[in-house]
Amino acid sequence: MIIAKARAVDGPDKPFRSAEINRRELDSYDVLIEIKYAGICHSDIHTAHGEWGNVNYPLVPGHEIAGIVTGTGPKVTKYQVGDRVGVGCMVDSCGECENCRKGEEQYCLKGKVDTYAGVDKYGEPTQGGYSTHIVVHENFVLHIPDNITLEAAAPLLCAGITTYSPLNHWEAGPGKKVAVVGMGGLGHMAVKIAHAMGAEVTVLSQTLNKKEDGMQFGADHYYATRDPETFNTLAGYFDIILNTVSAKIDIDAYFSLLTLDGTLVNVGAPGEPLSLNVMSLISHRRSFAGSMIGGIRETQEMLDFCSKHNIVPRIEVISADQIDEAYERVLSSDVRYRFVIDISTM
Repeated sequence: MIIAKARAVDGPDKPFRSAEINRRELDSYDVLIEIKYAGICHSDIHTAHGEWGNVNYPLVPGHEIAGIVTGTGPKVTKYQVGDRVGVGCMVDSCGECENCRKGEEQYCLKGKVDTYAGVDKYGEPTQGGYSTHIVVHENFVLHIPDNITLEAAAPLLCAGITTYSPLNHWEAGPGKKVAVVGMGGLGHMAVKIAHAMGAEVTVLSQTLNKKEDGMQFGADHYYATRDPETFNTLAGYFDIILNTVSAKIDIDAYFSLLTLDGTLVNVGAPGEPLSLNVMSLISHRRSFAGSMIGGIRETQEMLDFCSKHNIVPRIEVISADQIDEAYERVLSSDVRYRFVIDISTM
């Protein structure tokens, strides 16, 4: 076994502590990665706090992972020692079902293996990137382009692909009017990516506090949703609304902003159900959709797209001892825009 240092949590109300975890010895197609940076995602917080169901504690979260290859299995062909690589939200899938064959492993019909809080094919619980090392099958490892630093690359493995995938699928681009709900870790990436795709981009945030940032990121317009007039002004305006917030919102109010055949896509995952009036959909043939990250092929495409367009998240690098504080700051919206853990501080 390979021993890795980590930060683990023992329960929904427990603080993070130093820990040691076992990583499996390299199988034929495995890659050993020395993790340099790991982003903090709101999904980490939901899971650590037990808000998405039962958790097998102790838990090591983290699915925004960037590091260096330090070992490879005997049949690995895609990577070699010294390569700059990343790992996102999944580390395996069946590879055989219709969705996997299409390159949509995130929708594996037999269930993808999550980077943490999952169970791998060896029957062992998966532990994530708040650790010094990880072992992953080469098919679930990504190349990080040379012009993207490792600390900036880490959040792209979730925040980047979570927003790129729906914008790509619903064809954001020239002539499309895209609204981004929320200006947090996901939202600021959505603005940058939609702008680079050529869409007209509008930010819908509770207040105008981040307007200057939003315009710098590429937004064409910025509106405060706490102002009721916003919903009158923008009625029937958007082709795509990307909802990035992980809190309950008035879905019907946002449906009213869609044009004929417009689509509201949820990528934020609130801990409580959302309700809607079906007439909000019927009246203008609108659609309500969801999207979960992207497949490995699309994730690499996203990294290459960000490399080409010089897109990186705005980050705040923290030490491993600051994880609990960072969680509190995320929950109070006191971060611009993504925390990244310097794993050397483990």
